[in-house]
Amino acid sequence: MLPLPQATRDRLRNRALGRVGDWSPPPPRGQAGMPSSGARALVRADEPAIGYMPTVEAAPPPSPAPATLVAFYLPQFHPFEQNDRWWGKGFTEWRNVTRALPQFEGHAQPRLPADLGFYDLRNPQVMREQAQLAADYGIGAFCFYYYWFSGQTLMEAPLRQWLSDDGIELPFCLCWANENWTRRWDGRNQDVLIGQQHSAEDDLAFIAHIADFLRDRRALKVDGRPMLLVYRPQLLPDPKATAQRWRTWCREHDIGEIHLAYVQSFERPDPRDIGFDSAVEFPPNVVNPTSLSSAQILINPDFEGDVRDWRELPTLSLSAPARPYRLYPGVNPGWDNEARRPGRGRVLLHASPRAYGDWLHDTIFKRLQQTPAPERLVFINAWNEWAESAVLEPDLRLGHAWLAATRRALHPRQAPPQRPCVVIHAWYLDVLGEMLELVATSGIDARLVITTTPDRQTQVADLVGRHRLQAEVIALENRGRDILPFLHVADRLLNENEDVVLKLHTKRSTHRDNGDQWRRELLAALLGQQRGRSIAAYFHDNPDVGLVAAAGHLLKVADFIGGNASQLRYLKARLGLHGEPAETTFAAGSMYWIRLNALRPLLDAHLVPSQFEAEQGQIDATLAHALERLTGAIVREAGFRICDTADLFGDQGFRHDAGYSYAAKG
Repeated sequence: MLPLPQATRDRLRNRALGRVGDWSPPPPRGQAGMPSSGARALVRADEPAIGYMPTVEAAPPPSPAPATLVAFYLPQFHPFEQNDRWWGKGFTEWRNVTRALPQFEGHAQPRLPADLGFYDLRNPQVMREQAQLAADYGIGAFCFYYYWFSGQTLMEAPLRQWLSDDGIELPFCLCWANENWTRRWDGRNQDVLIGQQHSAEDDLAFIAHIADFLRDRRALKVDGRPMLLVYRPQLLPDPKATAQRWRTWCREHDIGEIHLAYVQSFERPDPRDIGFDSAVEFPPNVVNPTSLSSAQILINPDFEGDVRDWRELPTLSLSAPARPYRLYPGVNPGWDNEARRPGRGRVLLHASPRAYGDWLHDTIFKRLQQTPAPERLVFINAWNEWAESAVLEPDLRLGHAWLAATRRALHPRQAPPQRPCVVIHAWYLDVLGEMLELVATSGIDARLVITTTPDRQTQVADLVGRHRLQAEVIALENRGRDILPFLHVADRLLNENEDVVLKLHTKRSTHRDNGDQWRRELLAALLGQQRGRSIAAYFHDNPDVGLVAAAGHLLKVADFIGGNASQLRYLKARLGLHGEPAETTFAAGSMYWIRLNALRPLLDAHLVPSQFEAEQGQIDATLAHALERLTGAIVREAGFRICDTADLFGDQGFRHDAGYSYAAKG
């Protein structure tokens, strides 16, 4: 609360943490008790989630790129002598990665690699593949962490290997990780395995040792000068003097001028005050998002970790005031160091490829809009920090989704099409013909997508042809009723820049004697009598509208919770919802018009299909039933409003005061 400059505040905090690093106030504890779906988290860690993206051919990144994306790169993934001694023979960071366990519901651990596997950086082919993969998705350079300790180096062999392989074209720079190497992986003064001994002589020995990297034709340059980063310059006795020694040495040894930057990981001084040229943002460090620890439903009742809200990082970054010095912005695809600190990790929850991509896009096209093109560098933390879940490389849960979001962020946003999509889940094929006829005569020019089970795919395609319609027919497992198939499709459509969707399914509710009436009433309200065009136009004219339900079918969740209370509790924590789901409304029957961005809180949660119960004719208390009731809360969380067809057409639909004919309260 004292009126101190930010740099002074950082310095005092770090000095205190260096002396009492073992102490910190304990975070709030999570909630005990596990809903019925929670056991799914313990089944497997390699299941593709909703939003998984396989390797697909796509448009290449733009050339020239609107900014150079520089990803921090950890060269830890290979055995070396010191790690054998400190951690046991054969140790690499993969040992930490694979030992991680989920500590609470929705905790995505362990994070496991996909395409590149558990690679060993002693194999030169690995780095060639990494460089090609990075370039294919728009990464412009790697920033290698460099570990120098007064003449001794750690993990240098892969970087020397890269340097000697002239076939690798991707540019690079170095970041000297000039802090202590500790058993706690935090760089502080406790449990030091190998420490730093900074001195004037060491400054000169260091710059001479890395000179080949600065001279290399692939060295990342700013204003024609090779770039060198320092992780923590204020650990140097006199950073300004160090900077001057380096500059003089480089001028005298055929390198010329260099561009010195430091990482705003622990300190934020004006780089000019310490003799540097620029600074680099390094989220999530030096920020403290809202704690979510108490909201988590614990799997491990002894979990003592700190859970924070990743979703605040983009807002904090994009709203930060401009600095009077050159500052390269940074973005982050996630953070969770549970693998290094079992049961006590710091977890930034609710990171998603789509939100990361939005952050990166806005950084490029808004924050750097007035920046000269040669100075548009954006740093990404990180390419392969697997033990901190700061990773762009493909993983088994989401595949290439992080890389695809990176490539999309390099392109200017395009306006979505004005025509809507119609998504139908077809289970009862004797009903599908009726629905296709209604779509064909509705007067809307819509993109039609139909999901069904593999054994019905051919019949569905034949029905579509008979009605002279064009449709994508997608075969999916019979799981999650109409909800899970729709989420798979909705996620893909949102990535393809679609906007408004009419969600339908061949509803019969065979356990009721009025199931067909229920379906026909919903269809008539949402699509009949040319209503489709009017509703689509309403969405276009009212960008704050997220969902339009059939009049009389928009019900209060509190009146129809049924057996879904525990699932709703789970989903509130899992999706990070701020309000109480019971205080909202939902579209009964699960047919409605929806703006896809209004589903972001659900789609970006990346639920896994095995969380949805196997089909056994259930009429309540499944994850699909709970998600039906959660629709309004999700739309509200995304910042959109809900209405029904009475708001558009004045029809009253079914009267609430007489009771709802298609479901009992309770």
